[in-house]
Amino acid sequence: MRLKWYGEMELIGLGILMENYRRRRGAIVPVKQVLGLVMAMLVAGVLLAPSALAKDQKKKDEKPTVSYTPMPLDSGYGPMDIAEPKIAVEEIIKRFTAKESGFREALNHYTYRRAVRVQTVDDDGKVDGEYFQVDDVIFDPKGKRTERVVNAPPNTLERIAMSPADFQDIQERLPFVLTKEDVGQYDLKYVGKQTVDEVPCYVFEVSPKVIEKNKRYFQGKIWVDADEFEIVVTSGKNVPDDLRKGHEDLSIPFTTYREQIDGANWFPTYTKGDGVLHFPGGSGYLSQDVHLRQTVKYTDYKQFGTETKIIYDGKEISNTPESDPGGPVTPPVVVKPK
Repeated sequence: MRLKWYGEMELIGLGILMENYRRRRGAIVPVKQVLGLVMAMLVAGVLLAPSALAKDQKKKDEKPTVSYTPMPLDSGYGPMDIAEPKIAVEEIIKRFTAKESGFREALNHYTYRRAVRVQTVDDDGKVDGEYFQVDDVIFDPKGKRTERVVNAPPNTLERIAMSPADFQDIQERLPFVLTKEDVGQYDLKYVGKQTVDEVPCYVFEVSPKVIEKNKRYFQGKIWVDADEFEIVVTSGKNVPDDLRKGHEDLSIPFTTYREQIDGANWFPTYTKGDGVLHFPGGSGYLSQDVHLRQTVKYTDYKQFGTETKIIYDGKEISNTPESDPGGPVTPPVVVKPK
Protein backbone atom coordinates (compact mmCIF):
# COMPACT_ATOMS: atom_id res chain seq x y z
CA MET A 1 0.00 0.00 0.00
CA ARG A 2 1.12 3.54 -0.68
CA LEU A 3 0.20 6.77 1.03
CA LYS A 4 -2.40 8.31 -1.22
CA TRP A 5 -0.62 11.65 -1.28
CA TYR A 6 2.34 9.92 -2.94
CA GLY A 7 0.17 8.23 -5.53
CA GLU A 8 -1.46 11.52 -6.51
CA MET A 9 1.90 13.28 -6.56
CA GLU A 10 3.34 10.76 -9.00
CA LEU A 11 0.34 10.99 -11.31
CA ILE A 12 -0.22 14.74 -11.33
CA GLY A 13 3.39 15.75 -11.77
CA LEU A 14 6.06 18.14 -10.61
CA GLY A 15 3.89 21.26 -10.81
CA ILE A 16 1.50 19.96 -8.16
CA LEU A 17 4.48 18.90 -6.04
CA MET A 18 5.69 22.50 -5.96
CA GLU A 19 2.22 23.85 -5.23
CA ASN A 20 1.68 21.38 -2.39
CA TYR A 21 5.04 22.31 -0.93
CA ARG A 22 4.18 26.02 -0.99
CA ARG A 23 0.80 25.39 0.61
CA ARG A 24 2.27 23.19 3.31
CA ARG A 25 4.71 26.02 4.10
CA GLY A 26 1.90 28.56 4.34
CA ALA A 27 2.35 29.86 0.77
CA ILE A 28 5.37 31.92 1.88
CA VAL A 29 8.01 30.15 -0.23
CA PRO A 30 8.75 31.85 -3.57
CA VAL A 31 8.47 29.75 -6.70
CA LYS A 32 12.16 30.30 -7.52
CA GLN A 33 13.14 28.90 -4.13
CA VAL A 34 10.95 25.84 -4.67
CA LEU A 35 12.49 25.29 -8.11
CA GLY A 36 15.94 25.55 -6.56
CA LEU A 37 14.94 22.97 -3.95
CA VAL A 38 13.66 20.59 -6.63
CA MET A 39 16.85 20.97 -8.70
CA ALA A 40 18.95 20.31 -5.59
CA MET A 41 16.94 17.16 -4.93
CA LEU A 42 17.47 15.99 -8.53
CA VAL A 43 21.21 16.67 -8.42
CA ALA A 44 21.50 14.89 -5.08
CA GLY A 45 19.69 11.93 -6.57
CA VAL A 46 22.14 11.76 -9.45
CA LEU A 47 25.17 12.17 -7.23
CA LEU A 48 23.96 9.56 -4.75
CA ALA A 49 23.04 7.02 -7.42
CA PRO A 50 26.40 5.14 -7.33
CA SER A 51 26.28 4.76 -3.54
CA ALA A 52 22.68 3.62 -3.79
CA LEU A 53 23.72 0.95 -6.28
CA ALA A 54 26.46 -0.17 -3.94
CA LYS A 55 23.95 -0.48 -1.10
CA ASP A 56 21.64 -2.49 -3.34
CA GLN A 57 24.49 -4.87 -4.19
CA LYS A 58 25.39 -5.23 -0.51
CA LYS A 59 21.79 -6.04 0.37
CA LYS A 60 21.67 -8.63 -2.42
CA ASP A 61 24.78 -10.35 -1.07
CA GLU A 62 23.46 -10.50 2.51
CA LYS A 63 21.00 -13.03 3.86
CA PRO A 64 17.60 -11.25 3.66
CA THR A 65 15.78 -10.84 6.95
CA VAL A 66 12.52 -9.02 7.59
CA SER A 67 11.29 -8.24 11.08
CA TYR A 68 7.51 -8.04 11.48
CA THR A 69 4.72 -8.98 13.86
CA PRO A 70 2.96 -12.11 12.52
CA MET A 71 -0.78 -12.65 12.61
CA PRO A 72 -1.95 -14.12 15.95
CA LEU A 73 -2.99 -17.77 15.75
CA ASP A 74 -6.64 -18.76 16.23
CA SER A 75 -7.88 -21.00 19.01
CA GLY A 76 -7.78 -24.10 16.79
CA TYR A 77 -4.00 -24.52 17.11
CA GLY A 78 -2.76 -27.11 19.60
CA PRO A 79 0.56 -27.30 21.45
CA MET A 80 3.75 -27.65 19.44
CA ASP A 81 5.58 -31.00 19.55
CA ILE A 82 9.23 -30.18 18.82
CA ALA A 83 10.42 -33.81 18.69
CA GLU A 84 12.04 -35.04 15.49
CA PRO A 85 9.43 -36.42 13.04
CA LYS A 86 9.33 -40.14 12.28
CA ILE A 87 9.81 -39.31 8.59
CA ALA A 88 12.99 -37.54 7.53
CA VAL A 89 12.49 -33.80 7.11
CA GLU A 90 13.93 -33.94 3.58
CA GLU A 91 11.34 -36.57 2.66
CA ILE A 92 8.49 -34.45 4.06
CA ILE A 93 9.66 -31.50 1.97
CA LYS A 94 9.98 -33.68 -1.12
CA ARG A 95 6.46 -35.03 -0.71
CA PHE A 96 4.60 -31.80 -0.02
CA THR A 97 6.41 -29.77 -2.70
CA ALA A 98 5.46 -32.47 -5.24
CA LYS A 99 1.86 -32.15 -4.04
CA GLU A 100 2.13 -28.37 -4.41
CA SER A 101 3.20 -28.77 -8.04
CA GLY A 102 0.13 -30.91 -8.61
CA PHE A 103 -2.03 -28.37 -6.78
CA ARG A 104 -0.82 -25.52 -8.99
CA GLU A 105 -1.57 -27.55 -12.11
CA ALA A 106 -5.02 -28.53 -10.78
CA LEU A 107 -5.87 -24.90 -9.93
CA ASN A 108 -5.13 -23.97 -13.54
CA HIS A 109 -8.22 -26.00 -14.48
CA TYR A 110 -10.64 -24.41 -12.00
CA THR A 111 -12.72 -21.25 -12.04
CA TYR A 112 -13.65 -19.52 -8.80
CA ARG A 113 -14.98 -16.30 -7.28
CA ARG A 114 -12.71 -13.97 -5.29
CA ALA A 115 -14.00 -11.23 -2.98
CA VAL A 116 -11.38 -8.71 -1.76
CA ARG A 117 -11.97 -6.20 1.04
CA VAL A 118 -9.33 -3.70 2.23
CA GLN A 119 -10.17 -1.32 5.07
CA THR A 120 -8.38 1.46 6.92
CA VAL A 121 -9.22 1.78 10.61
CA ASP A 122 -9.00 4.99 12.67
CA ASP A 123 -7.73 5.37 16.25
CA ASP A 124 -11.21 4.63 17.61
CA GLY A 125 -11.38 1.29 15.80
CA LYS A 126 -13.85 2.52 13.20
CA VAL A 127 -13.52 1.88 9.46
CA ASP A 128 -12.81 5.17 7.67
CA GLY A 129 -12.16 3.86 4.15
CA GLU A 130 -12.76 0.72 2.12
CA TYR A 131 -11.87 -0.96 -1.15
CA PHE A 132 -14.14 -3.87 -2.11
CA GLN A 133 -14.29 -5.87 -5.31
CA VAL A 134 -15.67 -9.24 -6.36
CA ASP A 135 -14.15 -10.96 -9.41
CA ASP A 136 -14.85 -14.21 -11.18
CA VAL A 137 -11.55 -15.84 -12.13
CA ILE A 138 -12.52 -17.63 -15.35
CA PHE A 139 -11.29 -18.65 -18.81
CA ASP A 140 -11.97 -16.78 -22.03
CA PRO A 141 -13.19 -18.61 -25.19
CA LYS A 142 -9.56 -19.34 -26.11
CA GLY A 143 -8.95 -21.01 -22.75
CA LYS A 144 -6.82 -18.20 -21.33
CA ARG A 145 -7.16 -17.30 -17.63
CA THR A 146 -8.92 -13.96 -17.14
CA GLU A 147 -10.95 -12.06 -14.54
CA ARG A 148 -14.44 -10.58 -14.76
CA VAL A 149 -15.58 -7.92 -12.30
CA VAL A 150 -18.86 -8.88 -10.62
CA ASN A 151 -19.20 -6.11 -8.02
CA ALA A 152 -17.07 -3.02 -7.47
CA PRO A 153 -18.63 -0.23 -5.38
CA PRO A 154 -16.81 3.13 -5.19
CA ASN A 155 -13.39 3.01 -3.56
CA THR A 156 -13.48 5.15 -0.37
CA LEU A 157 -9.85 4.69 0.73
CA GLU A 158 -8.51 8.17 1.50
CA ARG A 159 -5.27 7.67 3.42
CA ILE A 160 -3.70 4.98 1.21
CA ALA A 161 -3.84 3.85 -2.40
CA MET A 162 -3.74 0.32 -3.81
CA SER A 163 -0.52 -0.24 -5.75
CA PRO A 164 0.26 -2.70 -8.58
CA ALA A 165 2.19 -4.80 -6.03
CA ASP A 166 -0.98 -5.07 -3.91
CA PHE A 167 -2.99 -6.47 -6.81
CA GLN A 168 -0.18 -8.90 -7.69
CA ASP A 169 -0.11 -10.07 -4.07
CA ILE A 170 -3.87 -10.69 -4.19
CA GLN A 171 -3.67 -12.58 -7.47
CA GLU A 172 -0.49 -14.59 -6.94
CA ARG A 173 1.09 -14.44 -3.50
CA LEU A 174 -1.64 -14.51 -0.84
CA PRO A 175 -2.52 -18.08 -1.93
CA PHE A 176 1.16 -19.01 -1.53
CA VAL A 177 2.26 -22.14 -3.40
CA LEU A 178 5.63 -23.80 -2.69
CA THR A 179 6.29 -26.21 -5.55
CA LYS A 180 9.23 -28.52 -6.19
CA GLU A 181 10.25 -26.08 -8.95
CA ASP A 182 10.36 -23.09 -6.55
CA VAL A 183 11.53 -24.63 -3.27
CA GLY A 184 15.19 -24.01 -4.20
CA GLN A 185 14.59 -20.27 -3.69
CA TYR A 186 13.79 -20.77 0.00
CA ASP A 187 15.33 -21.93 3.26
CA LEU A 188 13.02 -24.30 5.13
CA LYS A 189 13.45 -25.02 8.86
CA TYR A 190 11.41 -27.72 10.58
CA VAL A 191 9.69 -26.29 13.69
CA GLY A 192 7.62 -29.21 14.99
CA LYS A 193 4.28 -30.96 14.76
CA GLN A 194 1.04 -29.19 15.65
CA THR A 195 -2.66 -29.94 15.37
CA VAL A 196 -4.78 -27.38 13.51
CA ASP A 197 -8.51 -27.94 13.92
CA GLU A 198 -7.88 -31.65 14.59
CA VAL A 199 -5.59 -31.98 11.53
CA PRO A 200 -2.04 -33.07 12.52
CA CYS A 201 0.47 -30.89 10.68
CA TYR A 202 4.19 -30.48 10.18
CA VAL A 203 5.25 -26.85 10.71
CA PHE A 204 8.06 -25.17 8.76
CA GLU A 205 9.61 -21.71 8.83
CA VAL A 206 10.09 -20.40 5.29
CA SER A 207 12.37 -17.54 4.20
CA PRO A 208 13.92 -16.51 0.87
CA LYS A 209 17.57 -17.42 0.35
CA VAL A 210 18.23 -14.35 -1.79
CA ILE A 211 15.99 -11.42 -2.67
CA GLU A 212 16.47 -10.45 -6.29
CA LYS A 213 15.55 -7.02 -7.61
CA ASN A 214 11.91 -6.55 -8.68
CA LYS A 215 10.87 -9.91 -7.23
CA ARG A 216 8.66 -10.66 -4.24
CA TYR A 217 8.85 -13.64 -1.90
CA PHE A 218 7.05 -15.19 1.06
CA GLN A 219 8.47 -15.21 4.58
CA GLY A 220 6.70 -16.91 7.48
CA LYS A 221 5.36 -20.35 8.44
CA ILE A 222 3.47 -23.11 6.68
CA TRP A 223 1.44 -25.98 8.14
CA VAL A 224 1.54 -29.23 6.13
CA ASP A 225 -1.07 -31.98 6.61
CA ALA A 226 0.90 -34.88 8.10
CA ASP A 227 -1.22 -37.47 6.27
CA GLU A 228 -1.96 -35.84 2.91
CA PHE A 229 1.25 -33.76 2.64
CA GLU A 230 -0.74 -30.69 1.53
CA ILE A 231 -0.19 -27.14 2.79
CA VAL A 232 -3.31 -26.22 4.78
CA VAL A 233 -2.25 -22.92 6.42
CA THR A 234 0.16 -20.18 5.36
CA SER A 235 0.98 -17.35 7.77
CA GLY A 236 3.57 -14.67 7.09
CA LYS A 237 4.35 -11.67 4.92
CA ASN A 238 5.23 -10.88 1.33
CA VAL A 239 8.71 -9.37 1.16
CA PRO A 240 10.43 -7.08 0.54
CA ASP A 241 8.55 -3.83 1.05
CA ASP A 242 9.59 -0.85 -1.04
CA LEU A 243 11.21 1.49 1.50
CA ARG A 244 12.55 4.13 -0.88
CA LYS A 245 11.91 7.66 0.36
CA GLY A 246 8.79 9.03 -1.27
CA HIS A 247 7.96 5.67 -2.90
CA GLU A 248 7.09 3.57 0.15
CA ASP A 249 4.95 0.56 -0.79
CA LEU A 250 4.16 -1.53 2.29
CA SER A 251 2.18 -4.69 3.05
CA ILE A 252 0.75 -6.26 6.19
CA PRO A 253 1.15 -9.85 7.48
CA PHE A 254 -1.56 -12.34 6.51
CA THR A 255 -2.84 -15.86 7.08
CA THR A 256 -4.35 -18.00 4.30
CA TYR A 257 -6.43 -21.11 5.01
CA ARG A 258 -7.10 -23.96 2.58
CA GLU A 259 -9.85 -26.55 2.52
CA GLN A 260 -10.24 -29.80 0.64
CA ILE A 261 -12.51 -28.88 -2.28
CA ASP A 262 -12.54 -31.75 -4.77
CA GLY A 263 -11.66 -34.68 -2.55
CA ALA A 264 -8.01 -34.42 -3.56
CA ASN A 265 -6.73 -30.82 -3.53
CA TRP A 266 -6.65 -28.29 -0.71
CA PHE A 267 -7.60 -24.96 -2.30
CA PRO A 268 -7.41 -21.52 -0.59
CA THR A 269 -10.76 -20.42 0.84
CA TYR A 270 -9.96 -17.49 3.15
CA THR A 271 -7.19 -14.95 3.73
CA LYS A 272 -7.10 -12.39 6.50
CA GLY A 273 -4.54 -9.68 7.18
CA ASP A 274 -4.25 -7.12 9.96
CA GLY A 275 -1.43 -4.74 10.78
CA VAL A 276 -0.14 -1.18 10.98
CA LEU A 277 1.79 0.37 8.10
CA HIS A 278 4.50 2.78 9.28
CA PHE A 279 5.13 5.52 6.71
CA PRO A 280 8.13 7.73 7.68
CA GLY A 281 7.97 11.50 7.40
CA GLY A 282 9.94 13.73 5.10
CA SER A 283 10.40 17.32 4.01
CA GLY A 284 7.01 19.01 4.09
CA TYR A 285 5.00 16.03 5.37
CA LEU A 286 4.64 14.10 8.61
CA SER A 287 5.03 10.41 9.32
CA GLN A 288 1.86 8.37 9.38
CA ASP A 289 0.75 5.07 10.88
CA VAL A 290 -2.17 3.44 9.05
CA HIS A 291 -4.06 0.51 10.58
CA LEU A 292 -5.09 -1.81 7.76
CA ARG A 293 -7.38 -4.83 7.57
CA GLN A 294 -7.71 -7.13 4.58
CA THR A 295 -9.80 -10.20 3.76
CA VAL A 296 -9.98 -12.35 0.63
CA LYS A 297 -12.64 -15.03 0.20
CA TYR A 298 -12.41 -17.74 -2.48
CA THR A 299 -15.67 -19.53 -3.35
CA ASP A 300 -17.53 -21.39 -6.13
CA TYR A 301 -14.66 -23.58 -7.33
CA LYS A 302 -15.67 -25.30 -10.56
CA GLN A 303 -13.60 -27.46 -12.84
CA PHE A 304 -13.20 -26.01 -16.32
CA GLY A 305 -13.59 -28.26 -19.37
CA THR A 306 -14.74 -31.85 -19.86
CA GLU A 307 -13.17 -35.14 -20.72
CA THR A 308 -14.87 -37.47 -23.22
CA LYS A 309 -14.50 -41.25 -23.30
CA ILE A 310 -15.92 -43.60 -25.95
CA ILE A 311 -17.18 -46.92 -24.60
CA TYR A 312 -17.77 -49.88 -26.98
CA ASP A 313 -19.06 -53.21 -25.68
CA GLY A 314 -18.13 -52.14 -22.17
CA LYS A 315 -14.55 -51.20 -23.11
CA GLU A 316 -12.95 -47.80 -23.57
CA ILE A 317 -11.56 -47.31 -27.08
CA SER A 318 -9.17 -44.72 -28.48
CA ASN A 319 -8.98 -43.01 -31.85
CA THR A 320 -6.05 -45.13 -33.09
CA PRO A 321 -6.55 -47.53 -36.04
CA GLU A 322 -5.42 -50.47 -33.88
CA SER A 323 -8.40 -49.94 -31.57
CA ASP A 324 -11.01 -50.10 -34.35
CA PRO A 325 -13.13 -53.22 -33.64
CA GLY A 326 -14.19 -53.46 -37.29
CA GLY A 327 -17.36 -51.44 -37.17
CA PRO A 328 -19.78 -51.04 -34.30
CA VAL A 329 -22.70 -53.43 -33.93
CA THR A 330 -24.35 -51.10 -31.43
CA PRO A 331 -23.93 -47.34 -31.18
CA PRO A 332 -21.02 -46.30 -28.88
CA VAL A 333 -21.85 -44.60 -25.60
CA VAL A 334 -20.27 -41.20 -24.92
CA VAL A 335 -19.58 -40.69 -21.23
CA LYS A 336 -18.77 -37.26 -19.81
CA PRO A 337 -17.69 -37.83 -16.23
CA LYS A 338 -16.86 -34.18 -15.53
